[in-house]
Amino acid sequence: MYAQFNTRRIALSLMALAVTLLSASPALADDGTKHDLFQRIQEQVLRYSFFTVFDNIDVEIAEEGHVVLTGHVTGSHKASDIEKRVVALDGVTAVTNEIAVLPASGFDDRLRYAIARAIYGNPTFWHYAASTDPSIHIVVQRGHVTLTGVVDSETDRQLARALAAQFNAFSVTNRLRLPHEVTMELEALG
Repeated sequence: MYAQFNTRRIALSLMALAVTLLSASPALADDGTKHDLFQRIQEQVLRYSFFTVFDNIDVEIAEEGHVVLTGHVTGSHKASDIEKRVVALDGVTAVTNEIAVLPASGFDDRLRYAIARAIYGNPTFWHYAASTDPSIHIVVQRGHVTLTGVVDSETDRQLARALAAQFNAFSVTNRLRLPHEVTMELEALG
């Protein structure tokens, strides 16, 4: 049972932490190839050693294997490296890379680390931190914070937001999702 839970956690964590499938080709959805392609993209992003809790990647699989990458990363090398990893996959015919590179900022860096310490240092979130790929991501852009990822409960979602809001951020947007919300999106893939 633990292995099954761990596998599900990884699939769900990238879905929110990083990869969201927003639309699909009916042909891909019909034969399950879209879901397979999503899993292979997910694996490539998660295996990228420079992908951290301060990055967020969203994926859209459009017609005929065209992949659109969006989200935010903390270095330009990450955006290009992730694109290279995805374009090399079988079934990917084209990649549009719209990943935004977050500007260098000491204020943003201090905010990122303070929020990460507050969330992952809280006993409620220790099981998230113990994961190979922690499922709560903290994107900070010019003092504005966005939390992305998957959490186990509404209580965890609200607590993470409250912990992030205690610092001098200009705003905190909570895009954390629950497993059933992600499952519904995965089921929509077919």
